Amino acid sequence: MTVSLRERAERTGDEWALDDDIGEVTWGESNDRMNRLIHGLRGLGLVPGDCIGVVGGNRREWLQAVGAANHDGKMWVPINWHFSADEIAYVLQNSNAKALVADAEYADKAHEAAARADIAVRIAYGGAIDGFIDFDGLVAASPSAEPDGQTSGQVMVYTSGTTGRPKGVVPSSGTLGAEIPATLGPLAFYMQLLGVPTEDGIAYCGAPLYHGGPLLFGLVPTVLGSRLVLRRKWDGAEMLRLIDERQITTAYAVPTHFSRLLKLPEAVRDTFDGSSLRCVYHTAAPCPPDLKRQMIDWWGPVINELYGASEGGFAVAFTCTSEEWLAHPGTVGKPLPTTEVHILDDAGNALGRTEIGQIYCRNKLGDDFSFLGDDDKTASVHLEPGLFTYGDIGYLDDDGFLHLSDRKIDMIISGGVNIYPAEIEAVLHGHPLVADAAVFGIPDDEFGEQVKAAIELVDGTDDAAAEQSLRTVCRELLAGYMVPKSFDFGPLPRTPTGKLPKRELRAKYWKGTGRAI
Repeated sequence: MTVSLRERAERTGDEWALDDDIGEVTWGESNDRMNRLIHGLRGLGLVPGDCIGVVGGNRREWLQAVGAANHDGKMWVPINWHFSADEIAYVLQNSNAKALVADAEYADKAHEAAARADIAVRIAYGGAIDGFIDFDGLVAASPSAEPDGQTSGQVMVYTSGTTGRPKGVVPSSGTLGAEIPATLGPLAFYMQLLGVPTEDGIAYCGAPLYHGGPLLFGLVPTVLGSRLVLRRKWDGAEMLRLIDERQITTAYAVPTHFSRLLKLPEAVRDTFDGSSLRCVYHTAAPCPPDLKRQMIDWWGPVINELYGASEGGFAVAFTCTSEEWLAHPGTVGKPLPTTEVHILDDAGNALGRTEIGQIYCRNKLGDDFSFLGDDDKTASVHLEPGLFTYGDIGYLDDDGFLHLSDRKIDMIISGGVNIYPAEIEAVLHGHPLVADAAVFGIPDDEFGEQVKAAIELVDGTDDAAAEQSLRTVCRELLAGYMVPKSFDFGPLPRTPTGKLPKRELRAKYWKGTGRAI
């Protein structure tokens, strides 16, 4: 059974619904502020179908902003706060956003991006931004009555593309304008498939909510009635303490979190009980087998994995429990009942069990997706309508569990963040000292992968001086996580046709690690 926020507020209005870095918010307060915000946004001229960009850290206002959009027929776009002002402006323009809700911690970027994108409605939380309306002031000045005519909103997630610009993922059958109760049922169904408790659950999320995994395991449970413990920044010792103090039932993590948890002092780890946990989901990157075994040994069989991507939405994904993973080491899981999987060779022919090929998926419920304004990119990932690939290569074992072997595309996953080299390479190629450049991922014990740049300099250039200049330019023009951690200098192995075989560049770093990604 699912209930709306209004119904939950009427039943348990005085009980806490959210615990963030500021303190607790009750169900009644959440409903009141959402109602006021809906009225406030309407008063600013926003209408159903309009798009709202949200850029900021994990705070109550972020949830309230997207909650208001979700209850008043608005499209909403969670924007990566690591992005530069130029990247934020691009997303706002590409999505045709009419409003921006921004965290004052990112005031400079938000101000510049809103000006570039000519955003009319600008709202700031957590402090003041020049030219932005105060979030709390807007809420306080608006009526608290339940708004008439509420309809469902819809999220549009932006996923980085190989062309260097983020791509808006548009599902073929969205929820925009639908009756709200009709949209809660499918969400509850997926949570049930994943074994995530909702109305009686307490979720923990310390990862940025603009990512798909935190949205799925942080936002969705609370939409369905779960309480949420939300933290702006992840801290391993604090996570352990909060799980026990708040009796957390569901937690979200990436492999980097596991690595850091296992490195905590033994005295800190020994205080952890964890008996309230029913499921801990990790996503975003392959988890090193030894790391996962250690976590299962410590926390018990509550460690679950989900493999998927924003393009597939909730319905196209693979999952495995601790027991399944131990029986099939290295697997990312079996397909959900809503997922159809095909392993194909380069000619599109079906391959048998244990044969390695490109992974293609289909949503059995008939939904598909496109990239906003980019038909060529949409076509490049589809073999036919409805049958698409994330770009990964792998195989199904004899029991139908999926194993990843490699990535056909160049994506790097560092600390759970997807990084596409094209944008970094574009910056490097634009530098006057660079004759050629290649960016790829190499192993990192903590983050899974780190960004490596291989540079061929123009003749007569000093390596050390070039590296310092390249780092400076990258920091100015790229999000911090995109800046290469290290540089190699020397000739690059272009083929006679001009192609750069990155696998050859990567190979020496991955040799002996026991994994390819």
